[in-house]
Amino acid sequence: MSTPQSKRNSLFFLVTAAGALVIDQFLKVLVVALMEPGQSVTVIPGVLAITYSTNTGAAFGILKGKGQLLFLAVLAVVVLTVAWFYYTRHREGVWSFIALGLVIGGALGNITDRLFRGKVIDFLDLGWWPVFNFADVAIVAGVIIFVAGTALELMRE
Repeated sequence: MSTPQSKRNSLFFLVTAAGALVIDQFLKVLVVALMEPGQSVTVIPGVLAITYSTNTGAAFGILKGKGQLLFLAVLAVVVLTVAWFYYTRHREGVWSFIALGLVIGGALGNITDRLFRGKVIDFLDLGWWPVFNFADVAIVAGVIIFVAGTALELMRE
């Protein structure tokens, strides 16, 4: 049965996931169209550069050449996250649904790259950390929001 609360939570989840996916793919299209692989443009000196990089592995280049394994792992994360959403969509708080939307949107952004480009496009370069992309930011932010929200809920009980 669908309640107003589950409809609202579904909307937050879907809009957040779609937004993260669209923003990620839009930024990657810009990087691919406007830059050459390996090219770097400083945005904020000593803080942020846009560096066109590709990654055939997992986060930070681990598991290079294991595309099928990574595809299956990401697919499993997507399926489990959607299942979790379906199971919990009647809950009150919207933050967990925003968090799950960020995780799904980010995962779909990187899986889209793997399917259509054969590699993930990375471009955010802090200089002291491996180059990453908006999808990675969405996934990490989603996990942080989800863990923090869950911890706050447990503290209230």
